[in-house]
Amino acid sequence: MPVTLARWSEDDFDLLVRMNTPEMTVFLGGSETPAQLVDRQERYLRAWSLGSGHMFRIDVDADPAGGIGYWEVEHDGHPAFETGWSVLPEFQGRGVAGEALRQLIDSAQADGRRDLLVAYPGVDNPASNALCRHAGFAAQGEKTMPWRGGELTFRIWTLAL
Repeated sequence: MPVTLARWSEDDFDLLVRMNTPEMTVFLGGSETPAQLVDRQERYLRAWSLGSGHMFRIDVDADPAGGIGYWEVEHDGHPAFETGWSVLPEFQGRGVAGEALRQLIDSAQADGRRDLLVAYPGVDNPASNALCRHAGFAAQGEKTMPWRGGELTFRIWTLAL
């Protein structure tokens, strides 16, 4: 089961739609509107052209399985990359996200512009928090912020690159 990362492209919009179901966004405050998805797709493509981030399609045996990326942020006043991911249900529980995150960490390290990687999964998302822990991130506490019309309480994870 080879897991590979491919640069996000205009052809990946359908995958973005598949990752926007209520089941896939339960820990993110729900699905985005069609207009918000169009905006997200444009941000993913623009980040590559501006060099401000890299979004990847996760492939398993050449089949689209999800997305993962990193982008520039400030974390506690320190330049960092933030990462986030989404793996389709039929590929979950098979180590796909872990391998994709390992490859993403390698990519962020090779990028060299930032020396810190951060992730902010919801505290009620056990799979994403376990993924951070297993990938070597250190838990740095929790925070609650307004998010998609509600509030999101998330755990703060950091990894020195």
